[in-house]
Amino acid sequence: MQQTIPTGFPPISVEHPVPGEPALGSWYTEEEVDALTAAMRQSMDWRVGFRPNPQVDEFEHAFASYCGAQHAFACTSAGTGLDMAMMALDLQPGDEVISPVMTFPGTHLSVLGQGGTLVLAEIDPKTFNIDPADVERRITPRTRAILAVHDHGLAAPIDELEEVAARHPHPKYGPAKVICDAARACGAGYKGTKVGNKGWMTVFSFHTQKLLTTLGEGGMVTTNDPELYRRIRAIGNWGSPDQWGTNYRLSRLQAVVGLVQLKRLDYMLERRRDRARKLMALLAERVPELTLPEEPEGYYHTYYLLCCTLPAELGGAKRDALCEWMPQHTGVGLVVGNLPTYRYKHTIIHKLGFKDSDFPVSSAVADRFFSPPLHPLMTDADLEYIADSLRAGIDYIKSL
Repeated sequence: MQQTIPTGFPPISVEHPVPGEPALGSWYTEEEVDALTAAMRQSMDWRVGFRPNPQVDEFEHAFASYCGAQHAFACTSAGTGLDMAMMALDLQPGDEVISPVMTFPGTHLSVLGQGGTLVLAEIDPKTFNIDPADVERRITPRTRAILAVHDHGLAAPIDELEEVAARHPHPKYGPAKVICDAARACGAGYKGTKVGNKGWMTVFSFHTQKLLTTLGEGGMVTTNDPELYRRIRAIGNWGSPDQWGTNYRLSRLQAVVGLVQLKRLDYMLERRRDRARKLMALLAERVPELTLPEEPEGYYHTYYLLCCTLPAELGGAKRDALCEWMPQHTGVGLVVGNLPTYRYKHTIIHKLGFKDSDFPVSSAVADRFFSPPLHPLMTDADLEYIADSLRAGIDYIKSL
């Protein structure tokens, strides 16, 4: 099918700046407008209204099929999806959940919100994903789940995590459940499969900045476990005779937009990957000081964020100075996403007693990495400008 790519955006400049994490992660066309308008007109009939079916059902079935999963439940956000995951575990006092130290705080807040004990693990500095070897060092007979994150668009090593869980079963519940936070990795690939069909369950985000978006907010949970699916649907759709529930349902208007976005997702991802490869080639040539992201064999990286790592001598305060200087002088924003969650003072995680010395590998990386903006609609000229701007920015912090 012929794809229409929106054009006509002004080139990046100080007058037309771009944030490090673009405000819209995908792109919209008149097809979304037409689908939304049609659904709105249907809903204007007082006998129809805005009830979610059948459009939400259709979106769930299409998304499950895309991921190769048996079941999917469309929800209001990845945050509510993660909350449902923790509810489904039925955590008891002292139950532990292991998760990577560097991620969006919402991942860890879901554990704390259900009374779980949060155990943090190191990341692999090459992939920014959780390190199975460190998980094995930290797993205990109290571990109920491993909450992995497919960070920055690259799948976490799910098979290895499940092997670790199998070697250290909980005395009552058996091997820890591997739960996947794929908020930033919709469409990513892992050993010949799509993210979303491995692990106990996977949670996706359709927030405005993500790779597939549904009018600013939205999410999806996928699983191959029919009993888990029954519980998740009950939790998110007012319960069942034996399960408490509330309303976490996606709206029909979001679902019709999601269906259009899903049809275009692979094409948008290929465009993003093409832009990522082009930008990395420019950075390798013009800013050789940077260590660029890797794509391990058998993986399909979606490059939600293109994480670059500075040498140690340019980290810390100099990295922060770079992030401040770039948007002011070039219009190119940078994002540091994400630091170890205990460093964020606006969350309760910083009160739990974690410290950098507990995570020497991750804390060292956290002081040195950043991501330049990347979007599938960027032109070659935009990418050239970003690379040249970073060259100027690196020269600036070297002079400090």
